Amino acid sequence: PEDCAVFHCRGCWTVLGDSLYLCSQDRRLGVLVCFKVTNDVAWKDSLMIGLEGALLGCAYHALTCRSCGFVVGFILYSTAAKLACLRGLFCFFMDSIFCYLLKNKMIIEANNVNFPAVTLKE
Repeated sequence: PEDCAVFHCRGCWTVLGDSLYLCSQDRRLGVLVCFKVTNDVAWKDSLMIGLEGALLGCAYHALTCRSCGFVVGFILYSTAAKLACLRGLFCFFMDSIFCYLLKNKMIIEANNVNFPAVTLKE
């Protein structure tokens, strides 16, 4: 629990997940990747298609906060090989969440947190 954090929605502060289920931090995409989230994270059955940027050509489900409807991330459904390791995982946009650091009792923007390196292979 040295580096434990709770992830909150930027829109309403609802708890969306925590670092115990964090499996990757991808600064290139600007996401924290988790394999489990709280029941306050919702996604629609309809697929979105990325038209630009890092998700160009990818099919994904948008993740929203169940409390306020704020878009907080995505779940990749279909993608090119370079992002295949993220398929089916919960990807939170770092600029859409806040982190509450348990050890320091501080709230900090997710962009400013460096979690210990974890690879998806682990």
